[in-house]
Amino acid sequence: MKYAHTILETIGNTPLVKLNTITKEVDALVLAKVEYFNPGSSTKDRMALKMVEDAEADGRLQPGGTIVEGTSGNTGMGLALAAIVKGYKLICVSTDKQSKEKFDILRAVGAEVIVCPTDVAPDDPRSYYSTSKRIAEETPNSWYVNQYDNPSNAVAHYEQTGPEIWEQTDGKITHFVVGVGTGGTISGVAKYLKEKNPDIKIWGIDTYGSVFKKYHETGIFDEKEIYPYITEGIGEDILPENVDFSLIDGFEKVTDKDAAVFTRKLAREEGIFAGNSCGAAVKGLLQLKHHFSKDDVVVMLIHDSGSRYVGKMYNDDWMKEKGFL
Repeated sequence: MKYAHTILETIGNTPLVKLNTITKEVDALVLAKVEYFNPGSSTKDRMALKMVEDAEADGRLQPGGTIVEGTSGNTGMGLALAAIVKGYKLICVSTDKQSKEKFDILRAVGAEVIVCPTDVAPDDPRSYYSTSKRIAEETPNSWYVNQYDNPSNAVAHYEQTGPEIWEQTDGKITHFVVGVGTGGTISGVAKYLKEKNPDIKIWGIDTYGSVFKKYHETGIFDEKEIYPYITEGIGEDILPENVDFSLIDGFEKVTDKDAAVFTRKLAREEGIFAGNSCGAAVKGLLQLKHHFSKDDVVVMLIHDSGSRYVGKMYNDDWMKEKGFL
């Protein structure tokens, strides 16, 4: 009989799917690594489980403990699956810009959800960074995950996602395009792929209001670059330790409107019902098309499922309210 002993054994080995219509202007073969096939519907399942297992191994996470994390939603879902199977409590701290669906889903799988304001500085006591740290300090037998600076995040993608992409493309991949938030996915995959072939180009997709692109190009952390934005899951107003800028060849910024519009286009033109950052990644790839030739194999990552955004990017009223339709 073939069966998984727990839901955690179904994480990984997601399919690679050719994009046909939305990328018709691109000369290269464009393949999407569809990460919503993971049981928690996003690529974050990989690193969530890895972070938990590594914390168990070195004693940071004790039996019956409480996991505390600041999350935009997807890491929280991955942590929730691990917490359920392994017997931990979970407290997720998030921001008020995230979709209601994300909070409903987290609560449905037993997480306690605390919502903080988005438009405050990272070191403000009300920010979700500060709040999650404080809750961890105040909660007995707790472990603060800190996905931004936790090295297990990138290691998960070095050990899993990178090798899967290399094997699925038979080593023919020439470019990797992915949205950047904590930096774990891009850095882990990039490290593996560049060890296999240093000529592979790694492109990070950023958003306006985030510091990544300017910092990568100039080495300057410019606070004037920081302002509120709508796109979920990518961009930062901090420099997470998981972002290894030396492995990234360039960043491309995508507007909130384009990210939202292309999220919907991806569903309607390719049948890939994906999340907001995936629309940004597709639009970013199209903006980079002059970097690709007909013999290239470009892999982009589909980070999560559209089910998290039904009340936002997939809702006509919301889109009109934001001026995106």
